[in-house]
Amino acid sequence: MSALVSIIVPCYKQAHFLSESLQSVLNQTYSDWECIIVNDGSPDDTESIAQQWCNKDNRFSYLYKENGGLSSARNAGIATSKGEYILPLDADDCIHKDYLIKLVPELQQDNFLAIVSCYSRFFKKNLNNIVYELKPQGESCRSLLYVNQLIATSLYRKKCWQEVGGYDESMKKGFEDWEFWLAITKTGWEYKIVQEFLFYYRKSKKSMLTDTINNHAESNKEYIYKKHKEIYIEDFENGLLVLFYQIKTYRTSEMKIKNSLEYKIGKLIIKPFRVISKLFLK
Repeated sequence: MSALVSIIVPCYKQAHFLSESLQSVLNQTYSDWECIIVNDGSPDDTESIAQQWCNKDNRFSYLYKENGGLSSARNAGIATSKGEYILPLDADDCIHKDYLIKLVPELQQDNFLAIVSCYSRFFKKNLNNIVYELKPQGESCRSLLYVNQLIATSLYRKKCWQEVGGYDESMKKGFEDWEFWLAITKTGWEYKIVQEFLFYYRKSKKSMLTDTINNHAESNKEYIYKKHKEIYIEDFENGLLVLFYQIKTYRTSEMKIKNSLEYKIGKLIIKPFRVISKLFLK
C-alpha cells in the first residue's frame, strides 16, 4: 500500500538551483508525494520559480515565511504537510529518480525503523562531475554519537518529528540535522542505510556546511554534547578516546606545519617586520 511522502524544500538565496532540485522530485518513479517549497524570506526570485512549478504539477505547493534559518523553514513546511513520511531536500541538491521507490518500502516493512538513508555522491556544477562518494554506516544512536552518519536528506516518519518537537531552531550555524537524528534515535528508534547512490549533494566553495566545518564545528558539537549529555555520559570511555584522538591529531598537524620549510621561511621573512614593530611600540 502506498504512503504519502511530504518533501520539504527550504529555499534561501538558492533560486538559481531550485528548478534542478524540483525536477529531480518530479522525476520520481514513486508518485505518491507532495512537495512543499518553503521560501525562507529569500531576497531572490524564489517565489516566481516556485509558482512556475506549482502551475506545472499540483503536487507542488508554496509557503512563504519570514527568514528564520534552515530548521525554522523545515519545521514550517512539515507543520503544513499531510504525509506519513518526511523527506527534507535542500534547494541546491538532487535525488535519484528511484530514491522514494527504494526507501519508502523500508519504513513500511519495519516498524522499528525511524529513518532510512542511502549512499551519496558529491558533485560540482553538474551531476556528471562527481568529486566524492559517501558511504555512511550504522543503525543506532551509538553510531551517531561522534560522527553524523545520516545525510540531511534522509526519509523519516513524521511522528518522530512530532515526538522530539521538530528541528532545534536555535541551531542556525549547522549540524541541526545531526542533533535531530540523535534526538530521535536516543529513545530507541533505529535507522537503516540503503547501499545505493540515490542522493546528490552539490559541493560549492561557499555553503552552509563549509562554513559550519570551518567556523562553528566545535561550538556546535559542544551544544549537542550538552543537550544530549545523558547518552554521552553512558558512553564516557569511548568519549574520552575520541577526545584525545582529536587532540593528538590536531597536535600532530600543528607540528607538521611548524616543521615545514614554508613555515620556517615565512618566519624568516616576517622577522625584520617584528623587530621594527617592537621599536615603534617602545
